Amino acid sequence: MTTDTPRTPATTRISNRTRTPNRTPWIVATAAALAIVTAGAFTTLAGLLVGPLHEEFGWSRGTIGLGTFVSMALYGATAPFAAALMDRFGMRRVATTALALVAAGAGLTTTMTASAQFVLYWGVFVGLGTGATATAFAATVTERWFVARRGLVTGLLTAASVVGQFVFLPVLSEVIDAHGWRSAALALAVAATAALPLVWLLLRDHPADVNQPPYGSREFVPKPAPVPGAARRAVRVLARATRTAPFWLLAGTFAVCGASTNGVMWTHFAPAAHDHGMPVTVAASLLSLIGIFNVAGTVGSGLLTDRLDARRLLATYYALRGLTLLVLPLLLTATVGPPIVTFVIVFGLLDVATVPPTLALCRAYYGSDAPVVFGWVNAAHQLGAGLVAFLGGAARDAFGSYDFVWVAAGALCAMGALMALTIRRPTQDELTTTVQEPYRTGSL
Repeated sequence: MTTDTPRTPATTRISNRTRTPNRTPWIVATAAALAIVTAGAFTTLAGLLVGPLHEEFGWSRGTIGLGTFVSMALYGATAPFAAALMDRFGMRRVATTALALVAAGAGLTTTMTASAQFVLYWGVFVGLGTGATATAFAATVTERWFVARRGLVTGLLTAASVVGQFVFLPVLSEVIDAHGWRSAALALAVAATAALPLVWLLLRDHPADVNQPPYGSREFVPKPAPVPGAARRAVRVLARATRTAPFWLLAGTFAVCGASTNGVMWTHFAPAAHDHGMPVTVAASLLSLIGIFNVAGTVGSGLLTDRLDARRLLATYYALRGLTLLVLPLLLTATVGPPIVTFVIVFGLLDVATVPPTLALCRAYYGSDAPVVFGWVNAAHQLGAGLVAFLGGAARDAFGSYDFVWVAAGALCAMGALMALTIRRPTQDELTTTVQEPYRTGSL
């Protein structure tokens, strides 16, 4: 009588290749970072196009702003649907299609003759492409390819977006001054086209595609079947998430995040500094410097998220950010001195640091749906940013100063800190469970 050799379960079967260092997840993360950096640069260029388009075509700033608004709105609205599309068609197809969209949008923008074309090319094409490669994409990469170091990877990929947005700001400004706005738009179109084949070659949809486990795991994870109905799934996940308290608290804190960064700083800092006699070019340089410190702050926040309570981290970030905004009116002068430089450093370290702990809490409460849920939370971020961008301008018109805007933004950050502390601590079971459906936490 012979005895059959027991078979290794499919969930724990690992090929001999995994005995060597598992570098593929880091290659995939690098490919994702390349796509995110490239797409992020497009969000920077929009603000630099206002003056040149106004001078060349005679379009009003409101007309130009419509294209930018459409781009920002689609950036926020696309993220949850893009995350669902990645579950249906794969990250590689969605990411490369997004790069093709931003390349086409930037290239076609150089040929436009009517403002409606700007709304279509830059607003729709670039908005859809950048939204598909935003934080929900980073969340999907992290969720699929990493078990360990998730906070660090989230921080690195978020920092990649910051690099795209702010590091290239002075470069694009110089290109526009020397060669015109079309050269800057065309340069970004070429960059996206060049990045596309590299992303296609290096990015992989799932560890099972290369017969390896996720980074930090010793168990092989089978690739799930494609999830049909991407749009329906995104809406269905939203419907389930809205029945839980953590979703509203996370969306509320991230709306505060958008209001106190994109909404007030990136929209109103330069004109506020100019009100105090500072040249706009100097103010833009300070914003670029904030972007550089964003990188260190985001990566550091990712490391801290792997070790500390994400709720307390969020509360600390929002409280400190609120304090910096409250003192900003006292620091703005015509010249750059140590006080304003200190503000730039501190605000830069705090600016995007909220992303890793927010994503970690989404993962703890919503498991495999976390990328889609985070996409909706990010939509709240864009909504907060858009509202404060508009209301900040209205306040400046009403009061003749931005002082009220900074105080109001600081008060919003205090509310964000309190909301972060209100989020119930995830149980150990929730932290280690990969799927919660229906969601068991914080039901309303």
